Parts: sequence; C-alpha cells; structure tokens
Amino acid sequence: MVRLWQRALRRAGIPLAYSKGYNPRPRISMAAPLALGVTSEAELMDVFIEKQMSPHLFEFAVLKQLPKGVSIIQVNEVPLSLPSLQSVIHSAEYLVTVNTLKTRKQVEGLLSNLLTTTRLPWHHQRDKDMRSYDLRALVYDLQLLKYQDSNCVIGMRLRCDSTGSGRPEQVCLALGFKEAPELIHRTKLNFSSN
Repeated sequence: MVRLWQRALRRAGIPLAYSKGYNPRPRISMAAPLALGVTSEAELMDVFIEKQMSPHLFEFAVLKQLPKGVSIIQVNEVPLSLPSLQSVIHSAEYLVTVNTLKTRKQVEGLLSNLLTTTRLPWHHQRDKDMRSYDLRALVYDLQLLKYQDSNCVIGMRLRCDSTGSGRPEQVCLALGFKEAPELIHRTKLNFSSN
C-alpha cells in the first residue's frame, strides 16, 4: 500500500518531503499498516509535503492516479506540531467471516467465555522468535453480527497501539475456530482520548 501511494503521489506531482540520510524516502506513514490479505475501508495516512497545498487540490490531483478500488475519503491539512496518526490510534474494528460447524449458541458462548476471561496466555511464532503475551488484554469487544448456514460474521474491536495490537486470526484461533477466517475486513480505526 505504501508503494502504491508513493507512485500515485509522484505521478500526481505532489511535492513530497523526503527523509534525510543515505537513502532518502518519501515521508509517508500509514497509521496502522494492514496485515497481508486484510481488506479495509478505514485507512489513515500522514503525508509530508515540501510546500503548502490546499487539501482540495491535493485530493483532485491524487484521485486521478489511483487504481480502481482505492479512493480518498478526506484530506486535512494539519500542523506539524500534532502527533503522528500512528501514535494516537487506540483500537481497530473488524468484520471477520468464519465458517464453522458450531451452532449459533455455541459461537455466542465462545465469545462470551473469552470476554469474561481475565487472562489468556498466548504464544505466537514471528520469524524465528516465539512471542508470549496476554491475548485477552488485546481484545476490547466481540459480537456475533450474523450467523447463517455455518457462516458467521464476528465484529471485533481490538487494541492497536504502541503497546500491542490484536490480530483477528489469532482471536479466531483462541475462540476455537480451526479454519482460517474467510475474510478479515477492517472498518474503523479509533483514536485515544488523550
């Protein structure tokens, strides 16, 4: 996604600011980068430019360079003194579609059990390192939004900040779903109140 935006911004003639050093890069930062295979309608990005430009002109120029399926909802000019978007994100909301042989009542019970658990020790292999943490601390809310013909959609609100990020596929494993989710779709990023 970052490369896509870099190309689109360059082609649109946006005067991008670059990092300093041996290998300068455009100063573009996604607020909470998506995991591979996750779709979204809720991406936020900081883009630093060399000279002031109206949000309307920025949006008009860049929209013409974006591929089908990618669009801009809103552009805002913000002071450089504000913290980065990434530093103020608190949680992310997802719609997660899973297939299961469990009944609606069983799925609702699994969600309720996880939410009433105070601690859920979890291990996750990342590259060569094994990471251990409390998965329960990364889960704010779970809801069964739809159940039909062994197919269910679970709404998840998971922590997404500098101290840790919940991953929907790990929550599904913790709930006892054996198959990987059919679809993970991020619908919203929430800001911290500080």
